[in-house]
Amino acid sequence: QVQFVESGGGLVQPGGSLRLPCAASGNIFSLAYIAWYRHSPGKQREWVAQVSNSGSTNYAGSVRGRFTISRDNATNTVWLQMHSLKPEDTAVYYCNYKRLIGNSAGPPIGSWGQGTQVTVSS
Repeated sequence: QVQFVESGGGLVQPGGSLRLPCAASGNIFSLAYIAWYRHSPGKQREWVAQVSNSGSTNYAGSVRGRFTISRDNATNTVWLQMHSLKPEDTAVYYCNYKRLIGNSAGPPIGSWGQGTQVTVSS
């Protein structure tokens, strides 16, 4: 199955920006939805954003207006552009994929990779 490798994380000051690539090991054209998640210690893994194969996007309220998800099927890469970063955005960021169940996105079904650490601190 398709494997994802996240990268691009690091230390950034509040208000700064990062762009995270998620590189897939295979063709992502058939993946109905690809999503970014994040996980902080002591909290549940949180869904952040998703993009369908048609380019339709959805965002968690905590990141809406600051983050942008996109996919490039030609290069099998999914991106998360992050602006106006806040300390609350500090987490390990992961990508995964979903399938259609009925007319909605189902749960993530891919394996979880190592993720990439994003730390927002002054």
